[in-house]
Amino acid sequence: MKLTLVAGARPNFMKIAPIIEAIRHSPFAVRSSQSAAGGSQSEQQNANSGPISYRLVHTGQHYDPKLSQAFFEELEIPAPDINLAVGSGTQAVQTAAIMTGFEQELMAHPPDLVLVVGDVTSTMACTLAAKKLCIDVAHVEAGIRSGDRTMPEEINRIVTDAICDYCFTTTALAGENLQREGVAPERIHLVGNTMIDTLLANLGRLRPPALWQERQLRKKEYFVLTLHRPTNVDEEQRLLLLLKEIVRCAAGKPVVFPVHPRTAKVLNNLMLEAPGLICSEPLGYLEFNYLARHARGIITDSGGITEEATVMGVPCLTLRDSTERPETIHTGTNELIGTDPAALAAPMARILAGKWKKGGIPPLWDGRAAVRIVKKIGSLYAGRAAAVARYSQA
Repeated sequence: MKLTLVAGARPNFMKIAPIIEAIRHSPFAVRSSQSAAGGSQSEQQNANSGPISYRLVHTGQHYDPKLSQAFFEELEIPAPDINLAVGSGTQAVQTAAIMTGFEQELMAHPPDLVLVVGDVTSTMACTLAAKKLCIDVAHVEAGIRSGDRTMPEEINRIVTDAICDYCFTTTALAGENLQREGVAPERIHLVGNTMIDTLLANLGRLRPPALWQERQLRKKEYFVLTLHRPTNVDEEQRLLLLLKEIVRCAAGKPVVFPVHPRTAKVLNNLMLEAPGLICSEPLGYLEFNYLARHARGIITDSGGITEEATVMGVPCLTLRDSTERPETIHTGTNELIGTDPAALAAPMARILAGKWKKGGIPPLWDGRAAVRIVKKIGSLYAGRAAAVARYSQA
């Protein structure tokens, strides 16, 4: 079968990498008919790995090298067969550009199945384009919900899950969310978390960034901070107050702040004097997770980082009023504290005092999610092929 994989932004690359690796080592006995002498790079690399051939499409939604190319290199993802290079723009402009470019890609290289991951604009836009052409779509990380429809990601999730054909979920709760929305149980497949597949596969490869030596950081003696949500970073005075309170609550311990490009635009205008705040450019996957793994605590408004913190057992504070990943709170090491800077003091004091909850790891977050996905795709389409064959012989 022919599979098109879509990646568009930083979280997508981490979720797509183990799926590519699972395809390369798929257990199916049927040999691909694709000759290694022809076809795309990824098809050539996959020629001897079974019946699934794939094309990798990068939409170019994240175009900063630290948010895009570096992740392909560090996670050993093959070069994409095509980069749609859509760049930045409003939600509507970006969605339209992705749909237009991806439609052309699908018409030139029609697959049996499009596989999208996560909840970025590329996920929804590519799903829409594929379904308009009557092509099957599978959504990895389906069913997670924050309940906050002011977030673009929530709209992306709802639209994608409503029209895709197969929903691969990270938790049982995500499947329950889908069934409440009317998704038939046979479309829902609990597989685990491919983002955690990537983390577990790379724990031994994590490396300190240059600032580790430059700032003489020590394990468990600093905090890591990430911010990019509009409610936290778009208004200058709000961001200024938030950063000052974080530094104050850190009680003299350094706060390492890899600055997202969105946040940098606002931060550059601030007259901020905070000696304990260590700002840096975006870090690569291996460097950032080295910092996260050895931090005293993590302060973030990202969803994915709360999952990684849970698996690494690092205390985590989420600066949001809702989360689509409640398992990181109920089971893991994360706490949702809202967006009021005044709410930081008590939980950061508990982290500093060593009184944070221990936490656990959700079921099936075991590094095997991608293998389950590829096996399920293989069985679904093998069953379909067999049914077509029986029908044609009738």
